[in-house]
Amino acid sequence: MRLQADPSLRVLVAEDDPVTARAIYASLQEWGFQALLARNGDEAWELLQKEDVHLAIIDWMMPGLSGLELCQRIREKTQDEEAHYIYIILLTGRDQQSDIIQGFMAGADDYVTKPFDFEELKVRLLKGVRIIEREETRLRLASIDSLTKLWNRKKIMQFFQEEVERGRREGQPTGVIMVDIDQFKKINDTYGHLIGDTVLKEVASRLSRSVREYDKIGRYGGDEFLLTIPGCSLENLKRIARRVRKSVAAEPIKTDKGPLKITISCGGASSSSFPQYSALNIIQAADEALLEAKAAGRNHEAFTEKAQEEL
Repeated sequence: MRLQADPSLRVLVAEDDPVTARAIYASLQEWGFQALLARNGDEAWELLQKEDVHLAIIDWMMPGLSGLELCQRIREKTQDEEAHYIYIILLTGRDQQSDIIQGFMAGADDYVTKPFDFEELKVRLLKGVRIIEREETRLRLASIDSLTKLWNRKKIMQFFQEEVERGRREGQPTGVIMVDIDQFKKINDTYGHLIGDTVLKEVASRLSRSVREYDKIGRYGGDEFLLTIPGCSLENLKRIARRVRKSVAAEPIKTDKGPLKITISCGGASSSSFPQYSALNIIQAADEALLEAKAAGRNHEAFTEKAQEEL
């Protein structure tokens, strides 16, 4: 049976027997997986703190942290409903029903009895891949705004917090831009909410096309959007905000009630200006700048560049 896995899927192999470990590692690479090798449970646990793993093949009996203990730790680590699921296959020489039940109780999804056939392992991995893909789809749908297909408020705020933390570890600034559609309430009141929805979707599309592939955009609420811009200085953030604003205003949005000239206002802030601020406080600083842009007559961008007081 041929299995060519998604090359982005990473499999952790925790096996203390070097011959078995090398054989599994070679097979995983042949099948198209990215493989990570750990010689014992403790080493596997350390890898899990640093690497993004989708599936794990874990030997039951290992020095130090046992396979069962490792299973339990993984399940504790991923018990948050938003954490991505790790599918666990337990390798064991035990075949008693009580042993199998114990493995499942520890958190294993499947098991393979030693000595095992590699075709069987391949099939069980394929089953795990299907489950992982379904779980990833579920998590993604739960994080998407149904109208604009952008990230929802909770997810985009999570992305920004993660980028701020990563940027501070690596000495890189992270920018945030708050976007608000000018006079959106008037659009809804004049043309109706269906036209308002058309405007929201088209603005979301234009925002997405005006930033880099690795920037993140989410619907913050109502007619507000939040852009997370990693590795971005304040000066670059100003250029991006100007480009974003102009891209939305460049041409009227086509609607069933005719073309509508739409503009946005932008407020920005960079973590480099607020080294002591939390991610939430930096967003609040950007929101203050957005209010300033709106007060300037709309279709403007403004920035909070210096912390005057703790927000």
